[in-house]
Amino acid sequence: MKEKVIEKVIENLKTAVRTEMEGYSFYIAASNAIKDEHGQNVFRHLAKEELEHITVLSAINRSFNVGGGWLSYNDAVAQGVPNKGGAPIFLEENELTKRLKQNPTEIGAVTIAVEVEEKAVHFYSGLLKAASEPDEKTVITKILDMERNHLKLLRWEHGSIVRTGFWADFMEFSVEKELE
Repeated sequence: MKEKVIEKVIENLKTAVRTEMEGYSFYIAASNAIKDEHGQNVFRHLAKEELEHITVLSAINRSFNVGGGWLSYNDAVAQGVPNKGGAPIFLEENELTKRLKQNPTEIGAVTIAVEVEEKAVHFYSGLLKAASEPDEKTVITKILDMERNHLKLLRWEHGSIVRTGFWADFMEFSVEKELE
């Protein structure tokens, strides 16, 4: 790979890790801020997947920094637990958590989360279009698919909160059954 390409990949990986860490912090804050147990579980699940993304992206970034290249998703997961305690470095307040503090309701949290996931889908879609290496395409596609599923889940949650997921008093879909 050319040096400029490698520099751009490392820059994109750093941006992705930082974004995933902000998302992780937000999802943990959201799970602690809302009262609904189902909503708390949804946000904890999303936080867990963001942590996996942090692990993968950090491992790939480390690989590039030592002169390596792209790792497969599974190899990156196997290599890369950032810290064995589970949580990345530390939770920090960011723009997302500040917005949540202004409106710590289920609908407020889900609305912010939908915006976050829409941006993530856009970001990873752009990276995928520019991808050239097979492992790069595979990793980005996997993360992009997960982000799209996050967005779908959050839209379902939004519909459930505002009660638009029902037709004539019958549930049109079940989030739990879709995810099984």
